[in-house]
Amino acid sequence: MLSHVTIGTNDVSSARRFYDAVFATLGYSCVRDYGDEGIAYAAADESGSWTYVVKPFDGGEASFGNGTHFAYLAKTRAAVDAFHAAALAEGGTDEGAPGLRPNYSEHYYGAYVRDLDGNKLQAVCYAPK
Repeated sequence: MLSHVTIGTNDVSSARRFYDAVFATLGYSCVRDYGDEGIAYAAADESGSWTYVVKPFDGGEASFGNGTHFAYLAKTRAAVDAFHAAALAEGGTDEGAPGLRPNYSEHYYGAYVRDLDGNKLQAVCYAPK
């Protein structure tokens, strides 16, 4: 459904360290490097949706949306756990520890974090244990 999402950052270098570690847990890596302007992440074969982490094009400060978050598919619950741990290790903040969310569906296993700019991210696995 999505071509890509764009996440604003005020510090590309710090964002690169954060997202390199966090996205590696889900099998994504940096596929485009735009220097001080930003980076892009996708699967190694560049298929599927992409995530761009960039300085805002208007030159203003990046800010996060209240009520907005980006959910990334994880193949396993262990990958959700690793996503959460990597985000915290890289300076992100906890917004919801890994666990089942049965109010969404029976096998919905997710974790929520905020990146260094305050953007809310999630990893979710729908597979049964």
